Amino acid sequence: MLPFPFCREPAVTLPDSILSFAFAVLIAVAIPACAEAATCPPDVEQPTPEMVRAAVHNARDRGFLWRISKEGRTSYLYGTMHVGKFDWTIPGPSVAKALRATDTLALELDFLDADIRNRVSKGMSTQRVMKLPAPLEKRVREQAEAVCIPYDALARLAPEFQIVTLTLMVGRRDGLDASYAIDGVLAGIGHGAKKDVVSLETPESQLQLLQMKDERETVTFVRESLDEMETGRERKLLKRLSRVWADADYPEMEHYSEWCDCMNTENERELMKRILDDRNPKLADRIDALHMSGKRVFAAVGSLHMFGVTGLPMLMSKHGYVVERIELKSR
Repeated sequence: MLPFPFCREPAVTLPDSILSFAFAVLIAVAIPACAEAATCPPDVEQPTPEMVRAAVHNARDRGFLWRISKEGRTSYLYGTMHVGKFDWTIPGPSVAKALRATDTLALELDFLDADIRNRVSKGMSTQRVMKLPAPLEKRVREQAEAVCIPYDALARLAPEFQIVTLTLMVGRRDGLDASYAIDGVLAGIGHGAKKDVVSLETPESQLQLLQMKDERETVTFVRESLDEMETGRERKLLKRLSRVWADADYPEMEHYSEWCDCMNTENERELMKRILDDRNPKLADRIDALHMSGKRVFAAVGSLHMFGVTGLPMLMSKHGYVVERIELKSR
């Protein structure tokens, strides 16, 4: 049984568990919303045996899957979501078959690895924590109150990670929760099946991605992110992105940049480049090294890493792989 978190106390606390979020690079502290106020997002429900049986019975393929072949061996690329619903946690038949056919599970970061968790916690505790201008701090506090997060706990984080933590909570009102992130589910499956579970990146490199260059850039990032939350655009985007993922809608995902409304400013475009385009070559090199060492790899990373001319399928093709998209039947 996977260790799904659930609330034991009516108060909200800031636990040490760290999760990956949005576009496969954002690291945040998962804060369970356990407050009793009627306006709070619903708590994460501890799965019952009946829920597990139903999820297994109704399991269907979701996400995006590619077969990559080279040197007589086959590996796989799988596009994940970093938030999810409990019903999505059981792999469908095609994804499960690909998992069974491999001996190595490669994730951005394996958060079931104690060393990875410790390094993330250490890295976050040493990040620069700047004081936000009063108007921005007030807006952050209001967003924290809206999702029942204690602002005093949030304020211990660097502003960039305050925003990421709040963003984690956006989907909870729509049943989308980081507790059911597909990457974490796969990590549990991989360890349970005694596969070799490896991290493609380091905690230090992922933490560095979100650290802005200076205070001016940090303020701009926080202000623009709050604009997205307050107008509801962030929630709308997450709902659409999750639907596209759950439906394995390749054509829609291929046109993400046309409908995400997320590349309107220079800051937004630079951030997307940093968290996707700049990382993909290193991810591809690492997957190639694992495959060429004789392993059969199931590489699971955020879905946005899979599409476009800088996506992993294209880069693996340039590494000499035969790349085949596997059409998943989501229904």
